[in-house]
Amino acid sequence: MPIVPDEKDWTWVLTRPCPECSFDASTVTPSTVPGSIENMLPRWRAVLRRPDAVERPDDHTWSPLEYACHVRDVFSLFDQRLNLMLDSDDARFQDWDQDRTAIEKDYAGADPAVVSAELTAEGKQAAESFAGVREAEWGRKGLRSNGSEFTVLTLAQYFLHDVVHHLHDVNG
Repeated sequence: MPIVPDEKDWTWVLTRPCPECSFDASTVTPSTVPGSIENMLPRWRAVLRRPDAVERPDDHTWSPLEYACHVRDVFSLFDQRLNLMLDSDDARFQDWDQDRTAIEKDYAGADPAVVSAELTAEGKQAAESFAGVREAEWGRKGLRSNGSEFTVLTLAQYFLHDVVHHLHDVNG
């Protein structure tokens, strides 16, 4: 059964803590981003080792496996967006239809062991990319097609919230 798409604009997490997962973007600094990513990887691998990782808790919620597939793709997407922002002045990137991606990539039918390895590799790549950002680059700008403007720092904050929030969703 398809999940009802989440059409909320989550950029509000850049200005106030998330009441669901307690993520506070104001605590994210350039020096904390790579370590935050690395510290979440073992927790995601543990989630994917659970016997019930493939089971949806209800008809309206992704399974832990589907959330992990999403996070794997978030790592890849935000690594691409980061590099675009570093390489292009006033970079522009399209909105991402995460729900269409979940169907097209068959998140529900994925192999948890394969996803674990892919998520780890993509997470390490994203951490490495954020670790390579020079101090002068954290203010570089990018614009999402819906008009949301990001700096490299706010992109990192927004991205980290997604990964933290989904760990909360799966009790990771």
